[in-house]
Amino acid sequence: MRNEILAMIRKVPRGQVSSYGAIARAAGFPGGARQVVAALRGAFDVPWHRIVGAGGEIKLRGDSAVEQRLRLEAEGVTFRGRRVNMRAHEHQFDRPKRKVLSRARRLTGAKKRGVGKGRGRGR
Repeated sequence: MRNEILAMIRKVPRGQVSSYGAIARAAGFPGGARQVVAALRGAFDVPWHRIVGAGGEIKLRGDSAVEQRLRLEAEGVTFRGRRVNMRAHEHQFDRPKRKVLSRARRLTGAKKRGVGKGRGRGR
């Protein structure tokens, strides 16, 4: 999980940002924004400053927040007040192609799982 998250963080180009949740979704872990934070906490050699909150807000506090803003401004990222201008700078990840199973394959998969066989609640 950690490696997939760090790989997505490395894909965010210079001058663009992404949110914790978008990184988690792109890595295949929807709802895993906290795992992105955990992966960043122990990582090095990743562009940590390009990851912000969902609304473009810098979530770090103190000197780290100042450093993140200065790094982003050095890359040409603009701000609207205290938030990153997400319309101009949000990185859009390619959506993974979903596997489409044929109807016959879906039905055989259902039979293997025992779906529709009238089983009760384990009585």
